Amino acid sequence: MSDAFKPEKLSVARSFGQSALHYDDVAVLQRETGDELLDRLSLVKLSPKRILDLGAGTGRNLVQLAKRYPDAEVIGLDIAPTMLHQAQAAYHDSQGLKRWLPRQKKPSLVAGDAEQLPLADNSIDLVFANLALQWCELAASFTEIERVLRPDGLLMFTTLGPDTLCELREAWASVDDYPHVNVFYDMHDVAEAMMHARLAEPVLDMDRYVLTYQDAMAMMRDLKILGASNVAQGRRRGMTGKKAIERVIAGYEHFREQGVLPASYEVIFGHAWAGVPAAQMKQDDGSIHVPLTELTGLKQ
Repeated sequence: MSDAFKPEKLSVARSFGQSALHYDDVAVLQRETGDELLDRLSLVKLSPKRILDLGAGTGRNLVQLAKRYPDAEVIGLDIAPTMLHQAQAAYHDSQGLKRWLPRQKKPSLVAGDAEQLPLADNSIDLVFANLALQWCELAASFTEIERVLRPDGLLMFTTLGPDTLCELREAWASVDDYPHVNVFYDMHDVAEAMMHARLAEPVLDMDRYVLTYQDAMAMMRDLKILGASNVAQGRRRGMTGKKAIERVIAGYEHFREQGVLPASYEVIFGHAWAGVPAAQMKQDDGSIHVPLTELTGLKQ
């Protein structure tokens, strides 16, 4: 991915921080993908002692993970501290009267970057990341996740694919050549980054979600509230003119069907296990054993 299309990390943090208060009002896609990811956990036999909710946001999944694994220590990490204030309030409200019980477990909330996790090596049994990794450099994030996972630790995640908001991207393309819509990695790039990070047995699949709106401005307002407005390094700086917005709205109208405008999202679901530590791969003669599947990119 060209540097011009990569997310600018300070802009990501600022954007999500500004959206924290009203984020849950419009986070329809985030709820649906989070629920699907939680459902997929039901298919895995896992008794984690320590869980990382990576990109915890306002804490909805943090609460669900704590309910599912009541004996586990849960850590919520987000790049926007304001989001963590919302997560703390959400968890507090979810406990009801139980919060007054002695020795009641509380999640640890940490402001941090997925590309530089402030966690010790081999310290996490489950990393849960719902729609967070698309704002990161994947190779760096997966390498960090593999570092903090304990042996037999599991990563479960969703991220956005390149066909996300294709209608809005096409509408803007008629206005200028700047990237007005964030560009995301495709499944091949995601798989390659996972293999490079030595995550074991990676599995990916894709699903499409379509949200509908009465008009394009309503959709763009939701994107702004979600903190998902354009944060690419090569984006156009400054205010966008009224005429340009009118052209985008007119271009978007070509996609209207049955009285509504679609906003399409390509969601990539993935999971993988912690790789074999390098120390365990060393042979008696000092050589390093690399499985054939690691070299071919195939799993037996």
